[in-house]
Amino acid sequence: MTPATSRRPRPLDPPHEGDLLAAIDLGSNSFHMVVAQRVLGQLRVVDRLRETVRLAEGLDKTGRLAPAVQARALACLARFGQRIAGFDARQVRAVATHSVRQLRHPEDFLGPAEAALGHAIDVISGREEARLIYLGVAHAQPPPPGRKRLVIDIGGGSTECIIGLGMQPLERESLQVGCIASTLRFFPDGRLTAARWRMAQTEIGAEFQQFAATYRDLGWDEAIGSSGTHKAIGEICAKLQLTKGAITAAALPVIRDRLLTAGRIDAIDLPGLADERRPIIAGGVLILEAAFAALGLQRMQVSQAALREGVLFELLGRGGADDPRAQSVAALMQRYGVDVAQAARVETTALQLFDLLAADWALGEDARQLLAHAARLHEIGLAIAHSGYHRHGAYVLLNSDIAGFSQQEQRLLAALVLAQRRKIGKTLFEMIPERLLADTRHTAALLRLAVLLRRARSDAALPALSLRAEGEQLRLRIDARWLSAHPLLRADLESELTGMRGLGVALELALG
Repeated sequence: MTPATSRRPRPLDPPHEGDLLAAIDLGSNSFHMVVAQRVLGQLRVVDRLRETVRLAEGLDKTGRLAPAVQARALACLARFGQRIAGFDARQVRAVATHSVRQLRHPEDFLGPAEAALGHAIDVISGREEARLIYLGVAHAQPPPPGRKRLVIDIGGGSTECIIGLGMQPLERESLQVGCIASTLRFFPDGRLTAARWRMAQTEIGAEFQQFAATYRDLGWDEAIGSSGTHKAIGEICAKLQLTKGAITAAALPVIRDRLLTAGRIDAIDLPGLADERRPIIAGGVLILEAAFAALGLQRMQVSQAALREGVLFELLGRGGADDPRAQSVAALMQRYGVDVAQAARVETTALQLFDLLAADWALGEDARQLLAHAARLHEIGLAIAHSGYHRHGAYVLLNSDIAGFSQQEQRLLAALVLAQRRKIGKTLFEMIPERLLADTRHTAALLRLAVLLRRARSDAALPALSLRAEGEQLRLRIDARWLSAHPLLRADLESELTGMRGLGVALELALG
């Protein structure tokens, strides 16, 4: 291996003309899938599937999912999987939201769920969910130049609020209130009373008040609702001839009074309300009324786009030049004062090592991209302290909102940064899903070698290296005379003969 100038990871092959793409949203109320075809650089929707699963309904206070609800979810995903049989990993992205985030042992659900779907499922944070929702709405309804918009999405388990300008979100919030969760919490026996409604309004209103002043100060020119809840309420407004489909501050009390007059959830009779939406509409109206009051809203349009459309549009750029993950990595490097030159040295070396071993260890482009991100970020912990900086860096990556990354991807990044030096602890393996463990161990071994080889923080050329792997045996051949002239590096490499065992990799050093 000979050193090269710093180079970024190869962009992944972008969708071609005519390619089909699929986005799947595992929501707390419904699972959605949208399939689109790339035509003249645009996305043309060719199929939509939606099933009411009510994942949030089966989630108990300890984070366990009822077996019947899990079975319902897996059956739905199996049907989705039949529709996209033959799609490769580049054509599909599935994301899971609030209810999966709340699971005590998410892998107990994700393992069989991924098997049923036939594709990986990314668990995304609330703020990442908000970003993707805004992206979907912005592409479906391009905003007028210079006009800010407020987007609110009421899901089954959480509510996302975003202010954005153009295609970029400016503020993002995710509240732990949703139409299913709120209905179950405030009306557990199905009775609807004015006293309960007032109590619920106070509690939910307090959630919105945490950021209401910031949002009002920033301001917006239009408000848009993006979810099945908003569509249902907009349809009710139209059927009651309160509006032509928009939601207004004057219309919401009328709907609320109709709910309270019914007295019970199973007695609700609202024109335009689908039977499947009846059991959870009270929680949705409750949240929306609290949002209108806290934010001073008067009118809200309803969007047909939501999270799944945002996921779909991002598939066009994910892995390529427009990948938001690359922008997030650059922002983190700037925020934590990373030595850009050293990060580039380590990245270049790590990717060269990767290319030597990709075939031996069957490593794909996703692993290469992740290794590149980890190399750029491996020293962010130095902003906190040199002692244990790998642990500090891993903590930052685990606990930051990083646009474009799923929670699993953040754990993988954190694991690589944690494993770059010193002893490998059990914590590393606890962070990684079983299906990704082998790739993570192998890329961690490559990052450790790259960090050692570039410890001198110099642009001086490295000698020609040979690197081969047979199973978990890794053989590094390096020029003996050059290594003798670098005794510190030699000592480091000899330490790795035992240090890398924590990754399940046996390093052999050969002198040529």
